[in-house]
Amino acid sequence: MLKKMHEDRRISLDDTITYIDHNGNWNNDGLIDLDAQARFTQWQVDSGIHGLIPLGSTGEFLSMSFAERKAIAECVIKTVNGRVPVLVGAGAESTDDVIENVEMAENLGADGTMIIPPFYSTPTRSELLKHFELISRKATKPIMLYNNPATANVDLTPDLVAELSHFQHIDYIKESTMDVTRVRDILDFSEGRMNVFGGIMGYESFLSGACGWVAVGSNIMPKEFAMLFSFSDKDKNLKEARSLYKKLLPIIRLVGGHRYVSATKAALMEIGQPVGLPRSPRLPLPDSEFNMVKEALERSGCQRAQNL
Repeated sequence: MLKKMHEDRRISLDDTITYIDHNGNWNNDGLIDLDAQARFTQWQVDSGIHGLIPLGSTGEFLSMSFAERKAIAECVIKTVNGRVPVLVGAGAESTDDVIENVEMAENLGADGTMIIPPFYSTPTRSELLKHFELISRKATKPIMLYNNPATANVDLTPDLVAELSHFQHIDYIKESTMDVTRVRDILDFSEGRMNVFGGIMGYESFLSGACGWVAVGSNIMPKEFAMLFSFSDKDKNLKEARSLYKKLLPIIRLVGGHRYVSATKAALMEIGQPVGLPRSPRLPLPDSEFNMVKEALERSGCQRAQNL
């Protein structure tokens, strides 16, 4: 049953921010490497990123066991130690599994969770509403919906998002289509109940009213991606924002589409921040495409990571 929202429900995750879709770290045997995960997390925070989301798409959450997901979430939360917000990816096909993931993340001290809809069962609108209603009843902290129909096979349209925004704790959405009018419509239809984060079209989403950005490219250039949001939103310096955006476009394009895991890991290896190879069924970036990585890094002025 839909519940009328109250003004005091709005929970600010450090105001307006750039989040990172946090990469998972594996060793040479393909096992999780928590020491490397902690170092990578520390580097991100030291570089000025505003928040982290481990166990998202770039974090390869579907290629992990529950125990591995818990270990990585705990590592990131402990390393951050309250300095920036941490939302933990809690997506799964089963409603009960999502609830278990949400409870795990909240018990570890996460500031909230990010949840992609069921991605195989082609749920109906009524099923999606019931799915998220049951989750919202069990959650105690903010939930960020994750709309990525290109990979999830489910589209959380603006009118559906507005309906979902009536549920307790569903306060945010990562909107990862290429249509920035979604930002406008979600804000309009939800009448202030929903905060929108851009997923792919970050700069354009800011201009349409998004309060943040969950950026894959911030794995590689966290400082610059955070600066882009600051220029666009906080400083209202659109000239500087546009200039920086053009500089970052090679990285944004590099990690777009099917390369979002393999190219991100290849780029991190190139800048001296190795996080291992993708887990099966994903394959490493083909050798023939490594020049593309080097060219994108060079054109964006990306420097080797320091103090790792």
